[in-house]
Amino acid sequence: MATSSPYPIYPTGAPGPEFRPVRWWQRGWVRYGALIALLAVSGLVILALVREQTGTEGFLVGIGLAVLPVPLLLAAFRWLDRVEPGPWRNLLFAFAWGACAAALIAIVANSFATKWIATATADPSNANTLGATVIAPVIEESAKAAAVLLVFLFRRRNFTGIIDGMVIAGVAATGFAFTENILYLGTAFGTDQLTGDHGIASVTAATFFVRVIMSPFAHPLFTVLTGIGFGIAARAADRRQVRRVLLPLCGLLLAMGMHALWNGSSAFGRFGFFVVYAVFMVPVFGLLTWLAIWSRQRELRTVREELPAYVYAGWLGPAEPFALGSMGARRLARDYADHHLGKQAARTVAQYAVYATSLAFLRQRGQRGRAGADFVVRERELLAELWQRRQVARPALEYAARATARHQGPGPWPGTWPPAQWPGTPGTWPGQWPGQSPEQPSGTWPVQSPGGRPGSGPSTPYGYSVPPAGRPTVPYPTYNPYRT
Repeated sequence: MATSSPYPIYPTGAPGPEFRPVRWWQRGWVRYGALIALLAVSGLVILALVREQTGTEGFLVGIGLAVLPVPLLLAAFRWLDRVEPGPWRNLLFAFAWGACAAALIAIVANSFATKWIATATADPSNANTLGATVIAPVIEESAKAAAVLLVFLFRRRNFTGIIDGMVIAGVAATGFAFTENILYLGTAFGTDQLTGDHGIASVTAATFFVRVIMSPFAHPLFTVLTGIGFGIAARAADRRQVRRVLLPLCGLLLAMGMHALWNGSSAFGRFGFFVVYAVFMVPVFGLLTWLAIWSRQRELRTVREELPAYVYAGWLGPAEPFALGSMGARRLARDYADHHLGKQAARTVAQYAVYATSLAFLRQRGQRGRAGADFVVRERELLAELWQRRQVARPALEYAARATARHQGPGPWPGTWPPAQWPGTPGTWPGQWPGQSPEQPSGTWPVQSPGGRPGSGPSTPYGYSVPPAGRPTVPYPTYNPYRT
């Protein structure tokens, strides 16, 4: 008899997983505490250094002006990440790392390198130019890229593609630019106080116009190139280790190159800044914006293409893949749940959409041979989360799918395709499913098991919740993503 337990069941006498005691330094609260302490100390030190250079009044003015573009940039990256929103703690870490740790590394290392070059060459002006165009891009982009690397290594479940790389990199760079703008704007205000300048002709106004109005996206633009490299590496198969190392490095080198070009624009003559801005910065910004939107649409298409397998297996309703593959339909579903059941129901629908999207991406990675060793466990966890929320989410998504179909006309929505043409129709899928049992004929889907809850049915596309007779009963599908 099948079981609904979320934990693996081992046959009698079979050895379970090896028990390894957890050391104190491996505990989650120790790691989180050390990270928070590191960022807090870095923040206090960088604030003290900036206030020392700008003065208290300049520091306060710098904060007031530097904070203006931050909400807009964060909102833009959060909008980009709406298909499968990452945890807020990852974004908070990225912003804090950029504003505190990366900024501290940059200000200390840049000052040390510039002074060393000035002492070695006895040419302070040349040292400042070299520091701005060569040293600063290397140090600053490396410091910001560290945030992306840490999320990539320790939060791989939340780092699955290009969008995740762009978002983490952009948020880290936004935090870095915030701290740097405090320094530049506060210093400019102090200069105006000494010279008596004020109004639109002041140094503060010019600095504000260049850094906040014209180029608030400069630092995010550079670091997003690094994030794209990590995002492509995340989509590469685990066995391609060379690609997983070279792609982030290529992105980092591109970020350093763009940063060096931007910092050295003043060396191209009186109008060098505007030439670089118009010829390089704006076109690259437009290209990356297109790439971000294209990647977002590709993620939605993945949802529409991968989830129908779970529809036929009985885990999802027939309308859900198409409703979940449209941001407009998701919004309609949340509004429907909010209107009929309240705010908590709307949040439940939003959570359902996130879990379903993660399931679609997990399935895509499994079919491409890029799933991790915990593939089966993760699939079962996501299906269980969906099953717990189905009574609230399914009616809302069905309403949203039909409402969207009425506005869009004929398309891949329930009621508009003949049942024989729906994705997931038995006999229409070529070949044999990964992990398909010998009893299941090639070209057909696994037989749906009876029952109404995870563990007793329905089956998943990669195995059976209720296995055929004669096989041991396990609560997880039998698919092994590493089997050749």
